[in-house]
Amino acid sequence: MPETCILYYITDRKAFPGDELTRCRRLLDKIDEAVSAGVDYIQLREKDISARDLESLAREAIQIIRNNKKSKTTLLINSRTDVALATEAQGVHLPANDLSPKEIRQIWKCGAGALAREISPPNPLISISCHSPEEVAEAASNQASMAIFAPVFEKKDAPGSTAAGLEALRAACLARIPVLALGGITLQNAASCLQAGAAGIAAIRLFQENKISDTVRRLSR
Repeated sequence: MPETCILYYITDRKAFPGDELTRCRRLLDKIDEAVSAGVDYIQLREKDISARDLESLAREAIQIIRNNKKSKTTLLINSRTDVALATEAQGVHLPANDLSPKEIRQIWKCGAGALAREISPPNPLISISCHSPEEVAEAASNQASMAIFAPVFEKKDAPGSTAAGLEALRAACLARIPVLALGGITLQNAASCLQAGAAGIAAIRLFQENKISDTVRRLSR
């Protein structure tokens, strides 16, 4: 098992009740809670909103991180490299079949405007969704920072979905980059993922549906 467990919170404002304004406010409160609890990464995954609204949400999330002087949290934007650059986020998460990490690094270095290059981190952090050991190996060769391997277990919202299982996770963790386990992860089965070689845990519900400080404490034991 790793000496430390990387904790990676994936957001989903639609899981909160209320109208759009209420959901966004609840999400920002949860991000604040995650930052205070010491979560390592937050992936802003709000794929269904406009780039303008995503940028606004990202700016508020980054301000929350900056306001916490003890924060170690890194914000990643799902898919939208333009939003990550515009908001000074530290990187992006790439869904499967998106651009490669190598292409994103080239865009980050050369494709952005002068101002974006000046204010953004020179070397972005890039996580990428992977569903097989082969995809993780390819991600490593394409300069990804880490792989999010899923689904390890059957997901609550997709009963009957095909889970990769712990042996596939174990094989994926032989790659040269950190591999985080995602999909059906609970406080009860998280340890088995770490024992299989995962560098950490990625989740939506595990963080959003629980008190994050308690979740962090139990996962960090």
